[in-house]
Amino acid sequence: MIANLMPNDSPAIPLRVREFFLARQPILDRNQSLVAYELLFRNAASGPARFTSDLSATASVIAHTSQLGMEKVVGESLGYINVDAAVLMSDIFQFLPREKVVLEIVETVKVTPEIFDRVSQLVKAGFRFALDDVITDGEDVRKLLPLVEIVKFDLRDMPLSALLKLTAQFKAAGKKLLAEKVETPDQFKTCLDLGFDYFQGYYFAKPLILSGKKLSPSQLAIMHLMNQVRSDADNAAIESSVKKDVTLCFNLLRLVNTPAIGARRRIDSVSQALMLLGRSQLQRWLQIMLYAEPCKKGHNMTPLLTLAATRGKLLELIAQQVDPRNRAMADTAFTVGIMSLMDTLFSMPMAQILEQVSVVEEVSEALLHRTGPFGEMLRLAEHMERVEEAGTMLDDLILHFQLSDHDLYNLQVSAFEWGDNVARSAC
Repeated sequence: MIANLMPNDSPAIPLRVREFFLARQPILDRNQSLVAYELLFRNAASGPARFTSDLSATASVIAHTSQLGMEKVVGESLGYINVDAAVLMSDIFQFLPREKVVLEIVETVKVTPEIFDRVSQLVKAGFRFALDDVITDGEDVRKLLPLVEIVKFDLRDMPLSALLKLTAQFKAAGKKLLAEKVETPDQFKTCLDLGFDYFQGYYFAKPLILSGKKLSPSQLAIMHLMNQVRSDADNAAIESSVKKDVTLCFNLLRLVNTPAIGARRRIDSVSQALMLLGRSQLQRWLQIMLYAEPCKKGHNMTPLLTLAATRGKLLELIAQQVDPRNRAMADTAFTVGIMSLMDTLFSMPMAQILEQVSVVEEVSEALLHRTGPFGEMLRLAEHMERVEEAGTMLDDLILHFQLSDHDLYNLQVSAFEWGDNVARSAC
């Protein structure tokens, strides 16, 4: 697909959309529920890693995600997309579903009368705007402030004194505040205390090890079932274990009746559910259900569940691409992906978790040391999540698995869509 953009009266710029691939970074609210993703785009894996917020990159993601359907990329959440002066003055907005996006005006934009008028027109047309990477209340910020809903601060570039001053000032102006590059629980708490509304970063995915942490009764029941499945216990024993836990029984029946399973008729009994799923799928859904417990505490679309499900699916799809006939390899890859965040889920070291869940050695090596083929797949997924920081390591892994940018984009979008659907079903 090629997108043609015509900013002002300049000739059309041919843009080969498939030369870019996507990353998405979760944006959470004060309850740590998922509300949006920032969509990031990088040039394909050839030559040096290069990030850009210029016209070609933004146009590519807009054209491509619109072609695929924005809901496949962000699900029911919003999508934040960077826009610069060239994008603002172009005609690409016809591609965008205005109810699904927030446009981030990058910090390099100089607010000319033409830019101000253009943003005003787009606001009247129903588009929402944020100011990106604000570090001062300079003239350009003051001009655009009445037109935007959200102000973003990059914590890496902000001394606390400036943060205190500006957050109070913009809150008083009625603006929502978004902190990006939140990487630790302490940073999250600081911004929470300052009154920030939204948080972007991977602090929620980092394990906070708590000594003496114990699993909940429901999680223990699921772990016991997972071990039964892995030890090839008979169906009667597995069915008996499921029926002993009312919550587990209910969630299993609810999940088996979701569109993701594809049952042609309603499944109303545990025995039917076990027959329909089979051992491999049962193991998969048990792993997902471990992450679903926070949803029961009133948090919808918890980011850890969404990230784990998306990682698991992406690793499965990569394995299928590498060896299409090896179903066992794809199943193992899924397990590695979804288990890779269990140290965060349980606030325990991964080694301690693996003492309670029996896994084959290659899964253990991947989870503990990121080694072996599954460890390399996991590193690839992790680098794609943090694509800004991955550098040439990401390119090396993409080339190692012989993935084209076309393949990679399609695998990502499929994993995004599947992970979001699973998270909604589990919650």
